[in-house]
Amino acid sequence: MKKILIVDDEQDIVESLKFVLETSDYMCYCAYNGEDGLRLAKEIMPDLIILDVMMPKINGYKISRLLKFDNKYKNIPILMVTARTQDEDKLIGEETGADEYITKPFEMDEIVEKVNKYLAGN
Repeated sequence: MKKILIVDDEQDIVESLKFVLETSDYMCYCAYNGEDGLRLAKEIMPDLIILDVMMPKINGYKISRLLKFDNKYKNIPILMVTARTQDEDKLIGEETGADEYITKPFEMDEIVEKVNKYLAGN
């Protein structure tokens, strides 16, 4: 079973994503701040990470950079999900290694589709 780490400080978003992804047969792990998200990513080696940008302790850009520039974790796809919609925010997301940059509010189907796209070949 593929492991997905969801890191977002908005509990309702985390719970909704977890519910939808678990009905698609993924095992979900959740963190509600950047520090816990980074620690969990290193502990469980998820197959994919859904990552918010604006969070307490460590922001999503920093987590993405830390993971993508570490050979042990660089191949884990990161879907950045954020309320930040400016082009410069998307650019920072790309520069820090995010594989996808999805803006809130988003459609659950869109997230599931992207997750399936990244995990289908593995």
